[in-house]
Amino acid sequence: MNVKDFDYNLPEELIAQHPVEPRDTSRLLLLDKNTGVCEHKAHFYDIFDELTANDVLVFNDTKVIPARLFGHREGSGGKVEVLLLTPCGENKWECLVKPGKKCPIGQVIVFNEKLCGKVVDKTSFGGRIIEFTCEGIFDDIIQEIGEMPLPPYIHETLADKDRYQTVYAREKGSAAAPTAGLHFTLELLEKLKAKGVTLAFVTLHVGLGTFRPVYVDNIEDHEMHSEFYVVNQETADLINKAKAAGKRIIAVGTTSVRTLESAADEKGILQAGHNWTQIFIYPGYTYKLVDSLITNFHLPQSTLLMLISALASREYCLAAYEEAVAKKYRFFSFGDAMFIHS
Repeated sequence: MNVKDFDYNLPEELIAQHPVEPRDTSRLLLLDKNTGVCEHKAHFYDIFDELTANDVLVFNDTKVIPARLFGHREGSGGKVEVLLLTPCGENKWECLVKPGKKCPIGQVIVFNEKLCGKVVDKTSFGGRIIEFTCEGIFDDIIQEIGEMPLPPYIHETLADKDRYQTVYAREKGSAAAPTAGLHFTLELLEKLKAKGVTLAFVTLHVGLGTFRPVYVDNIEDHEMHSEFYVVNQETADLINKAKAAGKRIIAVGTTSVRTLESAADEKGILQAGHNWTQIFIYPGYTYKLVDSLITNFHLPQSTLLMLISALASREYCLAAYEEAVAKKYRFFSFGDAMFIHS
């Protein structure tokens, strides 16, 4: 399939620059994956009426770290921006570096009096491997000097860092938020539990894949970046039991989808453990575990739009997006939500 098969027209003014308050008052579009029928709900909290005790919601509990660091090159003093992506050894991280051309292997980058890093290698995707040296605890220093790595299409400053964090975020390690989860409040989660909806949690640390466009014409030639995931035994047992009982497995966000589908065997049994995944889901893929999906509206020609087009269909998804544009839904990370259901 051609990447242009997943294009659509989006007016720039529909790209959300800030989150709504409260979290669960964003809008909600319902898409029936079997018929393509769309319904519109005024608020995300109306999801309560769409879920039953026969449903399992699967959340990604990763926590975004303030992964954007600013420093200068030792020697020239030139400014450098570093985005931490993935830990890859003791004190080493895969990073995106700007300007990359001015940071060859051996270049030392100074962030402050407590932290510096040395470029020790290049990556296959044009990034750098940086080995950090610090006085103190690395995580504490990052919390002190780092900034939240908001996507490039968000141009306004985020006043409250916690608004780019889900209310259930727990496991540190992401360079970007699993944004479908941003719509949930603690109160809504409690209401859903009281209704009998089962809540389950997996972890996938969001990395380069979130930032990386598809540069090839034939989408099958696109290579996904590896991301680390964890499924504990309790979660695996819970989901397997629910699936066997005919319950609906609803992923909250595409990162939950990628975790579940990566960790499931060919029989659709979820395996506990941890691993790296490069799974690329696009039309033609047969889902093994996930029945439905709560998600945001994704960028044109993106791998995430391809993923949802494998759950519903490309035609249904693009028609729903066209309707969302016409009704002026808010798009991308801080935008409105979509529930693709069966």
